[in-house]
Amino acid sequence: MSTYTIDTSTSRANPSPTPMKRLTVPKLREMKGREPIVMLTAYTMRMAQLLDPHCDILLVGDSLGQVIYGLPTTVPVTMEMMCAHGAAVVRGSWHSVVAVDMPFGSYEANPQQAFESAARILKETGAAAVKLEGGEAMAETIAFLTARGIPVIGHVGLTPQAVNMLGGYRARGRDEAESDKILADARAVSEAGCFLLVLEGVMEEIAAEATRAVACPTIGIGASASCDGQVLVTEDMMGLFERTPRFVKRYDDLAGRVTAAAAAYADEVRNRGFPGEEQIYRSKK
Repeated sequence: MSTYTIDTSTSRANPSPTPMKRLTVPKLREMKGREPIVMLTAYTMRMAQLLDPHCDILLVGDSLGQVIYGLPTTVPVTMEMMCAHGAAVVRGSWHSVVAVDMPFGSYEANPQQAFESAARILKETGAAAVKLEGGEAMAETIAFLTARGIPVIGHVGLTPQAVNMLGGYRARGRDEAESDKILADARAVSEAGCFLLVLEGVMEEIAAEATRAVACPTIGIGASASCDGQVLVTEDMMGLFERTPRFVKRYDDLAGRVTAAAAAYADEVRNRGFPGEEQIYRSKK
């Protein structure tokens, strides 16, 4: 069922009056080991409308720093960015749980800072949950948030906000020490109360073991098909960028389609083929 209707007077999409019952955090947690969980990123109202009928979770990721703003990493992303885009995605969706990434520097100092940032995000966006990166070091913070009514998604393995410490975006868990650390991190954040856990850029066997080891559902990205669900950056899987990470499957070539449409428009403007009779207004005499 569609989550939007078309206003024929403006040709714009508007949210329908709750055509679906929105999923809840407890329902998602109950999906572990059952139906796979579908998650995609969304940063705008319109994309949320299009993705919402097909997803269980829409993640307003801090990847918007690169995708929307052209930043080199997620590190410069601000609370203002996350709140503005989070609110837009909530307005465009009626079915999916909406979760918002907590940006770098908004939660690491202490649990109280994290609570204040998370509370602001939920108040300003209407989202149902926040996501934060980090393993054992963030367990206390996660427990603090969940005890105060804030649903949290954990994120371990390749953590993009720590790119400067990690030295790049290579897959994690290539040696025994790193593998053990990822598994310990996964257990720690699950036991702290996360209702979902993102496993990013880790060796397949580690992701599979982590999925078996933790009580909450796992969401893979560059991890394993045995995870309880999967997430991708929508613009990557839609083919809007020339470079496609190894773990991404391209489901379309929107960059090619946009280029072709823009080229056709430019040709018609230059040869005065557009606008035509159907696109202009004439007075009735």
